[in-house]
Amino acid sequence: MKYKICVSGAAAGDSLTPSTLKKAKKVGERIAQRDCVLITGATTGIPHYSAMGAHEENGISIGFSPGISKKEHVKKYRLPTDDMDLIVYTGFGYSGRNLLMVRSSEAVIIIGGRIGTLNEFTNAFEEEKPIGVLLETTGIADEIKRIVDIADKGSGDIIYDKDPVKLVDKIVHLLDKKHSEVLTY
Repeated sequence: MKYKICVSGAAAGDSLTPSTLKKAKKVGERIAQRDCVLITGATTGIPHYSAMGAHEENGISIGFSPGISKKEHVKKYRLPTDDMDLIVYTGFGYSGRNLLMVRSSEAVIIIGGRIGTLNEFTNAFEEEKPIGVLLETTGIADEIKRIVDIADKGSGDIIYDKDPVKLVDKIVHLLDKKHSEVLTY
């Protein structure tokens, strides 16, 4: 396996259009095809569709749950357990889960999204992770450029694309470049 790539996006809400869900699934498929591990928040919506895509391509999918146990994951948070090879039960709620999930990944891909996706984006940005933003998926993803401009903290390693396959390929290429620089020491 090359890299662990997190997919962040809405579990519910307006950005769960048929087009966006199809793109999320394609992102998961491409992550698996590139021999990378998919990381998600072990939730419904966009993350679940990306896990379905990875699963269909025989890829590895790891979910980070806000719950402390499978029981809490299913009963309290009402989250799925299918299409993931492993679920890490963090017990840290959503915001704590988000930080662990981002820190466990080499890169983060933003698709659609709401406030939780924004939290995951800001964690990734502050952790200086490469970030891919899938454009034309509504929600937070389509506002990231404006948010970065308003924040006035630099542009980070952010790649924007409206094509799910191209976006994953660009992220893997960037990770290859970053990791080759590390290996030269």
